[in-house]
Amino acid sequence: MAPLPAVNEWPTLRICRKIPRFFIPLRALPPVPKWNHMTLIDTHCHIDVAAFDDDRERVLARCEKADIGKIVVPGIRANSWDALLLTCSSHPMLFPALGLHPAFLKQHSAQDLDKLAHGLHDHRPVAVGEIGLDFYRHALDRDAQQVLFEAQLALAQNAALPVLLHVRKAHDQVLSTLRRFPVKGGICHAFNGSEQQAMHYIELGFKLGFGGMLTYERASKLRSLAAQLPLEAIVLETDAPDMTVASHHGERNSPEYLPECLQTLATLRTETIDTIAAQTTRNAEEVLSLKCLTTPS
Repeated sequence: MAPLPAVNEWPTLRICRKIPRFFIPLRALPPVPKWNHMTLIDTHCHIDVAAFDDDRERVLARCEKADIGKIVVPGIRANSWDALLLTCSSHPMLFPALGLHPAFLKQHSAQDLDKLAHGLHDHRPVAVGEIGLDFYRHALDRDAQQVLFEAQLALAQNAALPVLLHVRKAHDQVLSTLRRFPVKGGICHAFNGSEQQAMHYIELGFKLGFGGMLTYERASKLRSLAAQLPLEAIVLETDAPDMTVASHHGERNSPEYLPECLQTLATLRTETIDTIAAQTTRNAEEVLSLKCLTTPS
């Protein structure tokens, strides 16, 4: 395996994921129907970041009232893991993952991989993530991303943990890499590939994450895909504070909006909202081994 380039040789990146301009918000959604008190799982939410520092407790309280019982919190940089773990340890509904996000290449170092190996052993997070490849941003060195991705997959193999994938314009490369570094499944977060690519992920033991982008009417390709895929392959997510739902277009996203993602998915599929809620929860529990973990009473 090639060594990681020196940190000062990696490209600078300013993170700013915006909702595509062509998306047009829907009118305000009607009240979300209840689904027999089935607990929902947000499989991807950055509740630990500064955007929630002023009201994190209130947001989580509203999540509980909305029947959201578990939230998976992915790591993105080594220097934020301690705070992430502290936040999760203070809230029984939060479950940490640890990883080095490809978008932050300039902030990662080879030593962070050692820290990740120790963190996986000492803290036993639910997954390794958020990791992957981002070929959408041309400023990100692809070779450096690949080395970092493979190193983290190897750590996931050693720890027998699933992975949380970040993939932008790189599904074929990620799938090829996963075949060379088979892991214990995981979730392809914010999936927006083809149906064929989706089936390849499923064959490798992955679930596919769908969230706020489903609530935009003009996301026709994504909506069609969510309607056609096996329900057993789908999990719900928000990616808060990013990628907000249509009813809160232009605002901070929040995990409390997860029921809106569920409601939209139910309008696209033939199953009832109860069935979709129950199955997506089972899917998340299965792939991340969440069922046996402690949840709030």
